[in-house]
Amino acid sequence: MNFSRIAFSFLAVLIGTVSSLSSNNFSDSIQQLIHKATNDSAKVNEMLALSKFYFSSDPDKAIQIANEALEISSRIQFKKGRALAYKNLGIAYYNQSKYVETLNNWQNSLSIYESINDKAGVANILSNMGAIYFNQGDDAKALEYYLKSLKPAEEIKDTLRIVTALINIGAVYFNKPATHQRALEYYERALPLCIAIEDKEAIGMVTVNLGEIYFEKKNYERALDFFNQSVRAFAGSENTPYSLNNIGKVYAEMGRYDDAIKYHEEALEAATKLESKNDMALIYLGIAQTLEKKGDVKKSLENYIKARDLASETNATYQLKDIYQGMALAYSELKDFGNAFKYQSLLIALKDTIYNIDTDKKLGTLSFNYEIEKKESQINLLTKDQEIKEQIIQKQKLVRNGFIGGFTVVMVFAGIFFMQRNRISKEKKRSDELLLNILPEETAEELKATGSAKAKSFDSVSVLFTDFKNFTQASEILSPEELVAEINYCYSEFDKIITSHKLEKIKTIGDAYMCAGGLPAASNTHPIDIVSAGLAMVDFIEKNKQHRISQGKPYFELRCGIHTGPVVAGVVGTKKFAYDIWGDTVNTASRMESSGEVGRVNISGATFELVKNKFACTHRGKVKAKNKGEIDMYFVDYAI
Repeated sequence: MNFSRIAFSFLAVLIGTVSSLSSNNFSDSIQQLIHKATNDSAKVNEMLALSKFYFSSDPDKAIQIANEALEISSRIQFKKGRALAYKNLGIAYYNQSKYVETLNNWQNSLSIYESINDKAGVANILSNMGAIYFNQGDDAKALEYYLKSLKPAEEIKDTLRIVTALINIGAVYFNKPATHQRALEYYERALPLCIAIEDKEAIGMVTVNLGEIYFEKKNYERALDFFNQSVRAFAGSENTPYSLNNIGKVYAEMGRYDDAIKYHEEALEAATKLESKNDMALIYLGIAQTLEKKGDVKKSLENYIKARDLASETNATYQLKDIYQGMALAYSELKDFGNAFKYQSLLIALKDTIYNIDTDKKLGTLSFNYEIEKKESQINLLTKDQEIKEQIIQKQKLVRNGFIGGFTVVMVFAGIFFMQRNRISKEKKRSDELLLNILPEETAEELKATGSAKAKSFDSVSVLFTDFKNFTQASEILSPEELVAEINYCYSEFDKIITSHKLEKIKTIGDAYMCAGGLPAASNTHPIDIVSAGLAMVDFIEKNKQHRISQGKPYFELRCGIHTGPVVAGVVGTKKFAYDIWGDTVNTASRMESSGEVGRVNISGATFELVKNKFACTHRGKVKAKNKGEIDMYFVDYAI
């Protein structure tokens, strides 16, 4: 049985935020302290506090202030101030998903901390650097930094940093079943220290992970003990439903089905209050699996369907895999072989999608490592420059001599060449058209010229996601041919809309459509262009819905989400090329879509600030986003 393990948030512990304070009051207070500072070192400290304040809300401003603090620190030879300034720069770049710049600044900070023998600073930076590699999937490198972080933390007996290192080391070992015993050792070392400093979040993280390890070992009593501890530690937090649901799973494995259902329902109540659709889908899945073990196939199927609907809304791919598998088995038990085949087919297709997602993650890791290695190799390239120039001169001589000697041979084949030229020209044109159909023109030209296309960073790109509601219901009614035809009809219209608004189609994922503006060529109007396109898409789907209702046919409804920010773009694959984009901006745009409503274009606060003079919008509250904290959302009403 699979659990979605909760990872320890190193940023929350070591970096912290001031989001709980009044933004304006805090900013004003710090600025007053900067003006009143009696010496430069005090001014640097206040500037760093102000830089920290802007980490999530305005990373560019955080970078600007940190650079000013760095300049003053360098002038007055304030080493601790320089180390902290580099650290702040790294954090701000981290929030922009610029991990190469993040590591460069943290490496500078680390060097200074080491030179002044500040072991707390050394432990802090090493732990943060390890987390970068952990997030990129480089477990070996992450483990190296976490172990290095543990040593100075233990030397100065800094309990908080010792706990952080132990939990993070455990998290690396937890990634592979073969090293779960090592994870167990580090979590068990961390637990008494977490209790000693009364850090409830850390206690909850450690105990829930310990519970999962013992669950896999089939030591259900120990698993229950740790899951109950995590419930107490997480009390009232957003992680409570996760721990309660795990208790239900343990009881289900023990055959205590009534107890299992009791805890599943308690988890569901908590998740519903928190409006956490991801947790609700996971809990309905747990209930369905428990009822399946109990032998109540019909009720099990009812809960699988509830889980499916929620997981489809939130694009929870990995949960859908377990849901489709359960539904296929349930329909088979009920002798409904048509639906059993359908969900078995969906399961197979989803496994292919998961494989592609995992591959994309690996490619992201390779790209990250490539950027690091490229910066290191630039120095080496300079030293080889003269040698390369000499080789080029030699090659030019060989080419000249070869041309003279081979001229006669060329003339012999000239006739053949001219006969074939027209055919080759036609094939080349066809090849170019196919390439342009899957890649942006600029990228395609680079690929043809060099055989590869470099990944590029873009500071401002607008990303749009759409998702069909009623897709699952429609797929149950329509034949496969009708379903594909309807999707193709909608996507073809979307293609026309984004082309007319000078946007770039990125990809389709099942019933989700993704496009972006501001790349591969930079544009000043991409936020306005993409919002206009979103409104056009919503309008088209609404008209198509009314047309299909009049014909008595099932119809799609559309959610649309948009966010603007930095991304990395590049080409992946060697046989089937794909142009794709990565970064927090993509994740936030997807969150805007999943948090939106049918028939509306839901945009982030960042996009709103760029289009508010062109569109009438309605503020609709905030939503939590990974690495961003809470961000504002707006519905776009109409163009002004």
